[in-house]
Amino acid sequence: MGLADKVLQGDVRAAARLMRDIEDGTPVAVEALSNLYPHTGRAHVVGITGAPGVGKSTLVDTVISVLRQRNMTVGVVAIDPSSPFTGGAILGDRVRMQKHGTDQGVFIRSLATRGCSGGLSKATISTVHVMDAMSKDIVLVETVGVGQAEIDITKVADTSVLVLTPGMGDAIQVMKAGILEAADIFVINKADQDGAQGVKGELQAMLDMKNYLSGDWKPAIVLTEAINNQGAEELVEEILRHRQFLISSGGLEKRRRERARLELIEAIETTITNCVANEMDKDYVEKLVENLVQRKTSPNSAALEIINRTIKQLTAHDG
Repeated sequence: MGLADKVLQGDVRAAARLMRDIEDGTPVAVEALSNLYPHTGRAHVVGITGAPGVGKSTLVDTVISVLRQRNMTVGVVAIDPSSPFTGGAILGDRVRMQKHGTDQGVFIRSLATRGCSGGLSKATISTVHVMDAMSKDIVLVETVGVGQAEIDITKVADTSVLVLTPGMGDAIQVMKAGILEAADIFVINKADQDGAQGVKGELQAMLDMKNYLSGDWKPAIVLTEAINNQGAEELVEEILRHRQFLISSGGLEKRRRERARLELIEAIETTITNCVANEMDKDYVEKLVENLVQRKTSPNSAALEIINRTIKQLTAHDG
């Protein structure tokens, strides 16, 4: 039985092995993902993003509990910052969610960023596909928390949740980052602290300034105290309400079409990069580098020359 078949049957060890292979970029992972892809597209993907220290992991932990109480299966992709020396992740998110570790209805996977900006890992979308193929109802993607670059999550998620806290200047950050345009739900966590209502008021004022057309989704603002298990029910209600809105309005199909476009472009880039790397003549590259230093060519011209040379070599191999 192949790796993909085992994943489709709910084999957790097979899924974990495939996710590791995905991070390592092995040919086995590429083949297994191709076999799994027809079985994806059913899970609702929820992105949880926000600056470091806002309590994303604790909030995700409480959301998992609420979803399980509703008999919904859950996948969690927790992006952890990776060491610049070893490339490994701290895996702190998985530690904070360990009470769900023995629940067969929950699958938690930590991914290292491995130098990727935007709070995600290159393996994120593929890992979501694996959890989707395992028939998880909801897949939660928690970003690493890098502040203003967090809008990348909107390329992955059906529903994007931005977590803020009082006293961190988050409202100003939102305006600078443009996340106001991208978030579907705003959460003000640690709402028992002073300033929570002030942050809510600022957010509400900014939302009121936008001209929403009839039938548009207007983001909700949810107050939570994740550490005290407060507000998670309301947040889950908003997530499910947004899912229903996307389904009824046709927005879900639109978002997934854009995600498919993104995946296609990334697959093309990866394939071309791998082909060039496999066929590249180091001496030839060094000659082009020297031409760049001497200003005899430009980076774009040199890149096109390498690609054209690679295509000719691949054609010659096929012949």
